[in-house]
Amino acid sequence: MNGALCSANDFLFLASMTLLSVNLNKIAVLRNSRGGNEPDMARAAITCIESGCGGITVHPRPDMRHVHPDDVRTLAAMLRGRVEYNIEGNPFAAARGAYPGLIALAREVRPTQVTLVPDSDGQITSDHGFDLAQDTERLRPLVTELRELGCRVSLFVDPGATGFEHAVAIGVQRVEIYTGPYAHAFAEGDAKEQLDLCVDTARRAQQAGLAVNAGHDLSQANLGTLRAAIPGLAEVSIGHALIGEALYEGLATTVRKYLQILR
Repeated sequence: MNGALCSANDFLFLASMTLLSVNLNKIAVLRNSRGGNEPDMARAAITCIESGCGGITVHPRPDMRHVHPDDVRTLAAMLRGRVEYNIEGNPFAAARGAYPGLIALAREVRPTQVTLVPDSDGQITSDHGFDLAQDTERLRPLVTELRELGCRVSLFVDPGATGFEHAVAIGVQRVEIYTGPYAHAFAEGDAKEQLDLCVDTARRAQQAGLAVNAGHDLSQANLGTLRAAIPGLAEVSIGHALIGEALYEGLATTVRKYLQILR
């Protein structure tokens, strides 16, 4: 707060804010389309941080269509001690070429949070979450290792997911609600059913003892409604829409607009 000591009210305000983690995948897509180092991932991350975001997200994939393992390493060194670092991905995807696997990357860079997502190479983007009743036992040793590395562990789940007690039992600390269906319904002009589903999912996860994140297709248009409907929403991870909007208004301005919505 401009160098002054924070008051008790300041701390309560900061604790109640939803953290914005900017996903930089699309910066890497643009860079990879031409080769070389432009646009620069590190510079994009610094711009987002200086504009006030609380976290940076990347989602490396085995086919390296966007973020590369070296990007993960470079950002880790730069972000440490500055903002939260969230790495997403499928923990069961095998190492391939220069891609060492999600858990191996986590061992190297020890991010703040690892968000486990059950996506496959053939998906354009993540489009479903884990089945907590069926998947948690095979996730258990991975969650244990990530926790031992000092990483917070979040699982990607569908709106309407059940079985949050299974996630708690293996040491998961958060879930990220897949908000794609909500965003699609919002764009169609009737988001009530999907919004209610997200709200109910968040409530049941929180009652089980999990913190709640949200992400996928969130934008300036639909974020405020979701944020207002879910008390205690811990974090939103936003990339595609934010980077797209930044083409028109600039990256720093766009990040600040998202932060204003979250306040």
